[in-house]
Amino acid sequence: MRSFDFAPLYRATVGFDRLADLMDRALTVDAGQPTYPPYNIEKTAENAYRISIAVAGFTGDELAVEVKENTLVVSARKAEDEPQKTYLHRGIATRAFERRFALADHVKVTGAQHVDGMLHIDLVRETPEALKPRRIEIARPTDIEAKAVEAVEA
Repeated sequence: MRSFDFAPLYRATVGFDRLADLMDRALTVDAGQPTYPPYNIEKTAENAYRISIAVAGFTGDELAVEVKENTLVVSARKAEDEPQKTYLHRGIATRAFERRFALADHVKVTGAQHVDGMLHIDLVRETPEALKPRRIEIARPTDIEAKAVEAVEA
């Protein structure tokens, strides 16, 4: 097992701490990482994604979806006022959970739906105009030579 120390990266760069944190999280293997509830992440278009989470046993009122500082937080808590039931077998877990997803820059949550025991969260990446590629006009060599000749003759 290898462990990487990103302290030199923090000291030598400014503004890249999110990248270092992301790399640190990706390289950290935690055997106790929660696997409940199961989920899928799918790419629905070039700049669109959908997270589908199996939330059987929860109502829409018991689910919460929030975005905090480029982190999508999905949580659920079962209402306490339900009558106590006696189960012979209980295979559908309805325990409280909180699942976090790190969002890349410019990824926005566009909506969420709770259908047939699945919570679907739609996301889209919106690249600002300032970050989109743009064409730069290239000056002609004749324009540059004409200015240089005028400067030498003077």
